Amino acid sequence: MSVVADLRTRAQGFAPHLVDAGFAAGWSVIPRLPRPVASGLFDRAAAIAAARPGSFDQLRRNLRVVVGDEMPEPELDDLVRRGVSSYLRYWREAFQLPSMDPQDVLRRTESPMWDAYVQPHLDSGRGVIVALTHSGNWDAAAVYVVKGLGVPMATVAERLKPESLFRRFKRYRESLGMEVAALSGDDQPATALMQRYLREGNMVTLLGDRDLAGRGIPVTLCGRETTIPGGPALLAIQTGAALLPLGLSFTEIGWRLDWFPEVKIPTEGRLRERISIAQQQVADCYTEAFRAHPEDWHMLQPIWPGV
Repeated sequence: MSVVADLRTRAQGFAPHLVDAGFAAGWSVIPRLPRPVASGLFDRAAAIAAARPGSFDQLRRNLRVVVGDEMPEPELDDLVRRGVSSYLRYWREAFQLPSMDPQDVLRRTESPMWDAYVQPHLDSGRGVIVALTHSGNWDAAAVYVVKGLGVPMATVAERLKPESLFRRFKRYRESLGMEVAALSGDDQPATALMQRYLREGNMVTLLGDRDLAGRGIPVTLCGRETTIPGGPALLAIQTGAALLPLGLSFTEIGWRLDWFPEVKIPTEGRLRERISIAQQQVADCYTEAFRAHPEDWHMLQPIWPGV
């Protein structure tokens, strides 16, 4: 939920209850607007936001790592503008998704490798761990999987403040068909819910491109050293589930899910070494996904040391 946390950070100076009220208004008002009107409003907001000096400097620095030093500055400027537009598109769709027809989402979603990389695991009764990034619209992807294809899914949510905002986002994702566990503060640990889902042959999604706790696994991502969470690989080792990285992006009319093959986790060696080998494979898939659709990676926080 770091895009939520980022938007909340950008609203600093407002009382917490006003931030919560703003999200409530979004879910109340935006779905009632004709889609062209809502799109126009958010496109205009993106253009204004991107034009503010310094507003998206961290996004720019992150994208520079992704695309490399070869891209001229004017092209990077354009990429950042498209990135901000993609980020605001996510928020517009987040407000609209609860009122959208799941079959419409299914029709507008491209997922070309589902039958090759995902369905065989589910058919065999094996759980699937989806290693996501902050890209595209993972909520739309959940509607596609849960309501479109009928696959039960569980996920984990960061406990936001105020508590009313956390509950609002929890209800939102539950309305899309997911079971949501809080990362902390609940009677039932999030790991217990995820393990149960996987052992029942269902799906769990975990965001894996930002090391929130600062205790992650060292990897090379887009050519630079950083750390990412080791949770996806650890959970796969604990449950025997398949670990599949997923790249998400937008299309002109909808969404695209680019599945990667199962990560091969060593069966021997020390646990941390096994996790490290697996998570580097995940990072390699992330690198490929980011470079294919850099404008749809909504990472507005630092990822690499010194960037």
